Amino acid sequence: MRILQLCSAREIGGGERHVIDLANALADRGHQVFAALGPSSPVKDKLIELPVANIVELPMRNSFNLSTAVKLARFVRRNRIEIVHAHIARDYPLAALAAGRGKARLVLTRHVLFPLNRIHRMTLRRVKGIIAVSTAVAESVRARHLFRDDQIVVIHNGIDVDRFARTPSRAKSSKNLRVGMVGHLAPIKGQEDFIRAASIICANRPGVEFIIAGEDKSPTGENRRALKGLIDEMGLSQRVLLLGWINDIAELLSTLDIFVSPSRAEPFGLSIVEAMAAGVPVVATQSEGACEIIDSGVTGRLVPIADVATMAEAISALLENRSVRESLAANALQSVRERFSLDRMVEATESVYRQALD
Repeated sequence: MRILQLCSAREIGGGERHVIDLANALADRGHQVFAALGPSSPVKDKLIELPVANIVELPMRNSFNLSTAVKLARFVRRNRIEIVHAHIARDYPLAALAAGRGKARLVLTRHVLFPLNRIHRMTLRRVKGIIAVSTAVAESVRARHLFRDDQIVVIHNGIDVDRFARTPSRAKSSKNLRVGMVGHLAPIKGQEDFIRAASIICANRPGVEFIIAGEDKSPTGENRRALKGLIDEMGLSQRVLLLGWINDIAELLSTLDIFVSPSRAEPFGLSIVEAMAAGVPVVATQSEGACEIIDSGVTGRLVPIADVATMAEAISALLENRSVRESLAANALQSVRERFSLDRMVEATESVYRQALD
């Protein structure tokens, strides 16, 4: 198949990692894969399986940029694209316009829980398939009544399990036990709750350090400043580290003894799956995505959202019991291989493409 992946993202997060992995895997399977990206997109250098000629950079800040729509439609026709696959809501109208001028079929992926609006009702009549990354996201899409139920399919994000499993386990530079979390710095990700839980643990147990990895995407860096202020206020500057953006998540995960996802809302939870693949036991809040990924007590531990005391208690219990940590990690790795492999995700996505063409 001749497939165009459309992504205007200016930063790399979970959704963008999904696009990168999907595009490279499809190309590796013999499909002709193309990509339409925003100027200077960080995604471009990661598309290692795509020929440079298959990648086009276009200004895509405005959903209804007619000049960009015309250029994209020409690119679609010139390269005989069969499937146009868009991943970000602001790109959906542009993808619909580009596909509408030719014979390409339009497929969308929803990575978030936020509802689509009326603009999408006007532009997405040509949609042949909607991929939701979780059941919670699928329910959010259905609630808007923009698409038929038979157009919506749940395909969980997949990862290259071996890439995480190959990383030497516990490649630690510290004798301390290490508890960490990964996610862009924002209130919804729960870093404040993580810090408060760390404060409870540090008051009762030495030899534990806490890691917060993630970039502050706020305009003025206010989220990082607020977290740094909270760390200083609680006297944790020697125990809680703000690492910023991390290029190699697999390497970071290999240094952790426990991974925590304190999110207050999570449509899927790619970082949870990556931690499980890396053999790190997980404590997660009962967000939408985490509840679909983790079987509590078997492949991880689930705690109530924003319940700092219970989160601290669950982390402390795992810190005290290495055998339980190892059991959860082993069960989690098996679950990831069965449910969240990259091959499974790509095969399911290929099926959506074939149905769209049929």
